[in-house]
Amino acid sequence: MTPTQLAFGVGLVAAAGVYVIVLGTLLTDHEWWPPGDRTPAYYCHWTLVGLFNVALLGTAVLDFGAWGLPAPASSLGLLAAILGTAVFVWGARAMNAAETMGVTGDLYTDGPYAYTRNPQYLGMIVGVGGFALAVDSSLVAGLAAVHAGWVLLLPRAEEPHLRAAFGDAYDRYADRVPRFVDLSTLSGTEDDELPN
Repeated sequence: MTPTQLAFGVGLVAAAGVYVIVLGTLLTDHEWWPPGDRTPAYYCHWTLVGLFNVALLGTAVLDFGAWGLPAPASSLGLLAAILGTAVFVWGARAMNAAETMGVTGDLYTDGPYAYTRNPQYLGMIVGVGGFALAVDSSLVAGLAAVHAGWVLLLPRAEEPHLRAAFGDAYDRYADRVPRFVDLSTLSGTEDDELPN
């Protein structure tokens, strides 16, 4: 097994663990994500995400340029990676650190959260897809697709928790603001403001 295959394999195994946690929450009565507090599921999730991130970076270094994409695709990828990172940071800065990692906090409805309920996840999807293009690696693109898949599932696992924590305020917010993006997000139109 080559180092590239090893890094890619570690990424897939770590991602599979994250999928087990998220799908376990969606398909059973157990709430493993979001943890709401620093539970064993919290530490398991973030350990798996950390392993995945290291494997993604390792695969990117070891497989850099192997896909053979034209230079404009890599440049477009770099722009998408920067844009995705900026959106992620904008969403993360609106919360405290523990809340960005799944610990229950406040309901945020302004700033980036006035346009999308999940700016950090949206930023991750755009950023990791752009990263795969920028490093010009089909293996990184595969890991990016796996990552985007679990990120698309995370809000579905979190929403029942948010409804239980914030009740009607969350329902009104969800009615007004899309899970990711829609025409109101892209046009910048907002309905009546909800208190933060």
